[in-house]
Amino acid sequence: MMAWQVYIIHCSDDSFYTGCTNDVERRYRQHAEGQGAKYFFGRKPVRLMYLETLADRRAACKREAMLKKLKRAEKLQLISSETNEMAVSEC
Repeated sequence: MMAWQVYIIHCSDDSFYTGCTNDVERRYRQHAEGQGAKYFFGRKPVRLMYLETLADRRAACKREAMLKKLKRAEKLQLISSETNEMAVSEC
């Protein structure tokens, strides 16, 4: 079984996009090329800010839905938390 990840991308309009995938590099590339999520029509991904691995797609989709409900300040706290699998010093 493949691991799934939830991610947060900082966008060119200073917003955050939250998604889930089983291949973050491929999905980021798709966002950069304007494919897939309509959210990226008119804005570009600037940087992957947050990454969290979950056991399966169902868990990742549930976590994604939860993260999408967070306010910006809460997302910023999450990005700087120990839950973030990316190097915190890079954020």
